[in-house]
Amino acid sequence: MDKLRKWLDTSLPDVVSQIEKSINSEYHLEDDDSLSITARDEIYRILDTLHSVLFPGRYGVRCPATGEDLHFFLHTSLLEAAALLKQHLNRIFSRETKNEDQREERVTRVISTLFQDLPSIRGQLIDDIRSAYDGDPAAASFDEIVLSYPFIEAIATHRVAHCLYRQKVPIIPRIMSERAHSKTGIDIHPGARIEPGFFIDHGTGVVIGETCTIGRNVKIYQGVTLGALSPFDKDGTPKRGLKRHPDIEDDVIIYANATILGGKTVIGKGSVIGGNTWIVSSVAPGSVIYNKE
Repeated sequence: MDKLRKWLDTSLPDVVSQIEKSINSEYHLEDDDSLSITARDEIYRILDTLHSVLFPGRYGVRCPATGEDLHFFLHTSLLEAAALLKQHLNRIFSRETKNEDQREERVTRVISTLFQDLPSIRGQLIDDIRSAYDGDPAAASFDEIVLSYPFIEAIATHRVAHCLYRQKVPIIPRIMSERAHSKTGIDIHPGARIEPGFFIDHGTGVVIGETCTIGRNVKIYQGVTLGALSPFDKDGTPKRGLKRHPDIEDDVIIYANATILGGKTVIGKGSVIGGNTWIVSSVAPGSVIYNKE
């Protein structure tokens, strides 16, 4: 008998028992009423389908540009997304209520609200793309921005996830936002409120917290953190349900690696925040803040 086989025969039962004990006593993802890794992949598919509706030809299969074929593509894509989303919303909402009528009503409300918001979301994304084109001399065209700039994937995902977050959908918005984070290096919590005309140049390492609000026509660069001054109270317990992240008013520019923290911190309209700055208090409108050596 080889050594591995001998070890498996003698020691594996104890390892199995320890894992089984942990599953039964501490944390277990129930297959019958929760999401799984397979479901997570299907949520990615839902997100890609919605992206393909917002930007036909950019995501997923190539689609017709105009006419009845485009109408058919959009219609069937949304039917597919609705069927998958309904399935997973039902599973998540079953934790909160076993009443099928209440669950069906909530699922219908969530999906219909999301779909009704899609034209507005596309309009916001067009403003985001226009802001990128106007704000980046290296941008040769809208096509170049949509096809190659990572912030488009991040903000398109965020605007979909934020609609679900506003409706208090658990888990799914965060799965969507963390997928964009892993693909782009841009970490936007689905709770953040971001107005149109938003542009992240380069993007890598940007962090935007849950209770952050960002006004119109804001431009930020790589490495910027809009975070919490302290996520814990004096007893070391995480602060929940509080305003923890800053507000950025309209027409602000924040340069690379700036850190802006705190739920009471407001960056006034039209301000310019220099690179590598550390800000934990409000800044008046029209200010220019830089890191003085």
